[in-house]
Amino acid sequence: MERTFQKSLAVGTSWITVDVYGDPGAPGLVLVPGVMSDAQAWAPVARSLGAWPSVVVVNRRGRQPSGPLGAGYTLRTEVEDLGVVLDTFDAGAVLGWSYGGLIALLAAEERPIRQVIAYEPVIRPFGAHALPELESAGPDRAVEIVNRRISGFDAAHVDALRADRAGWAALCRLSEPLYTELRALNAAPAPTVLARRADRVDLVVGGRNRSTAPYGTSFEDVRRRVPHAEVHELPGQGHLVHLEGPRELGGLLDALAVPFAGCS
Repeated sequence: MERTFQKSLAVGTSWITVDVYGDPGAPGLVLVPGVMSDAQAWAPVARSLGAWPSVVVVNRRGRQPSGPLGAGYTLRTEVEDLGVVLDTFDAGAVLGWSYGGLIALLAAEERPIRQVIAYEPVIRPFGAHALPELESAGPDRAVEIVNRRISGFDAAHVDALRADRAGWAALCRLSEPLYTELRALNAAPAPTVLARRADRVDLVVGGRNRSTAPYGTSFEDVRRRVPHAEVHELPGQGHLVHLEGPRELGGLLDALAVPFAGCS
């Protein structure tokens, strides 16, 4: 599936862009990336999909060419932004990854959504111990902190990332809103129940992270709050599935697609 166009949407005092794949007039899937990611990074996943008539990839605030996070940014800001996207496009399903997964599940508390798919959604307390270091860190140091202190990778992993100069530069750029987003995630009260207005919820965990901190344990915290969810494991994958296994994730998403009325 190829990208059809890019559209800018006004959201409060800022704006977000969305990349639209497939038939923009057909109901499909809205994809919400999380922290340290953007619409460009999720393009391989969108292109791999075949069972969805359309895919709308949200480029959340704080990522070019979308606008800034804005004053008073909270997790609620993200839920409202997603609401604007859902009001604009005929989307029957929402996929959220990591922080984006929590945004999708919270949106399904407020409005009916036919299907929510969340890949390793995170919930507070997540990464709160790293906030004091991140507050004053520059981009280079912030990327190191998120990989070592939050994700738990070793120094060799960070050295390998740094060796890819273009990739490291992209990570530094994506780290700009990291502190504010992580602070917002940990400032929001953790609800006891999530996604009560979703007809169907599919929670997905990578096989490498099952029951393992930080992503697997946060996944279990979320799962307990969505008792009606179906749980799926994607073998051999970790948190960065959109970079390491976009075709494998695309295959699972196609398998989870619920046929839309009038579509074959």
